[in-house]
Amino acid sequence: MDLHAESFLVMNDGQKIPVIGFGTYAPEECPKGLAEEATRVAIEVGYRHIDCAYIYGNEAEVGRAIRAKIADGTVRREDLFYTGKLWSTFHAPALVRPALEESLQNLQLEYMDLFIIHLPLGMKPGDDPFPMDENGQLIFHHSDLRDTWEAMERCKDAGLARSIGVSNFNRRQLELILNKPGLKYKPVCNQVECHIYLSQRKLLEFCRSHDIVLVGYSVLGSSRDNKWIDQHSPVVLEDKVLVAIAGKHNKSPAQVALRYFLQLGAVVLAKSFNPTRIKDNFQVFDFHLSPEDLKALESLNRNYRYVAARQWINHPEYPFHDEY
Repeated sequence: MDLHAESFLVMNDGQKIPVIGFGTYAPEECPKGLAEEATRVAIEVGYRHIDCAYIYGNEAEVGRAIRAKIADGTVRREDLFYTGKLWSTFHAPALVRPALEESLQNLQLEYMDLFIIHLPLGMKPGDDPFPMDENGQLIFHHSDLRDTWEAMERCKDAGLARSIGVSNFNRRQLELILNKPGLKYKPVCNQVECHIYLSQRKLLEFCRSHDIVLVGYSVLGSSRDNKWIDQHSPVVLEDKVLVAIAGKHNKSPAQVALRYFLQLGAVVLAKSFNPTRIKDNFQVFDFHLSPEDLKALESLNRNYRYVAARQWINHPEYPFHDEY
C-alpha cells in the first residue's frame, strides 16, 4: 500500500480516519498553552487528525488552535478529524450526552468526528474526575458498558459525534458490545497502547476481523509522566534494533516506530510539543520498511505496558488482566 500524507482508512461506518494523528496529552506540570501552540503547528505541518480528551484538561486550548487554523484559511472544519473521549465518571447513560456537550462547549465545536469511551472502567458519577474514599482509594462504579454504548449511539444519531468507538478495551469487552442485542452501531475503533514493546498483534487481528480500526497511542513510548510511568522502564526510541533500522533508512527512530504500525494497518498517534519533532513525526510517508525490518521489529515485543493503570487494578472491568 502506497501511503502518502493524505492517507486515511475507511472505518466500518464509512467515515475516513487519517492514519496519523496528533496527540495532545501532557503531564500536569506542562503549561496548558503548550497544547494550543503545538496543535497549531501540527495543523500547519499537515496533521488533519487531532486527538484530545476531557480528562487532559486542555480542550479549550486545543479548540482555540483548531478554530484559529480554520479562521486563517489553513483548513476547513471538514478537513479535520477531531477525537474526544468520554471520561469514566460519566458512564451512566444519562450523563453521556451532557459530557459530550460540555466537551463541545470547551472546544467551541459543533460536533466531534469521533467520540470514544476512554476506559471500560466506571467511577463514581460526579464532578470529581478521580473520586476517592477516606482511605485514598478510587471509588469505582458499575455501569453496564452496553448501556453506556447505547447512550453513545444516541449521540451519533443526534449528530454530536460522526463516529463512536472505544479505548483501552480488551477482546472480551469488545465482544460484549459486538454481541449486544439490538446493537445499532459497531465501535469504529479501539484506541490502545501500542509500540515495539507492546505490539498488540492479537488484538489487532481481532479488531481487523470485526472491521474495527486499531488506533495506537504511546507509539513512541511514553511522556514518562511520574504519575503514571515507572521511571526505570525501557525507552522505546533508544532501542538498538530500532536505531539501527532508522540509520539504514536515514530516518529517525520515531519515524520508523510510527511507520511500523502504519504498515501493520493501524492508525498511529504522535505526541510532541517540540515544533521540529512535530514536523519530523509527520514525515512517515516517503519510505517503506522491508519484511526483514518488520520481522526484526516484531521480535522486540515483550508485552510491556507503560500505561498499566494500576490504580484501577481491582476494578471488575480492569482490562489488562486478559492476554488481549
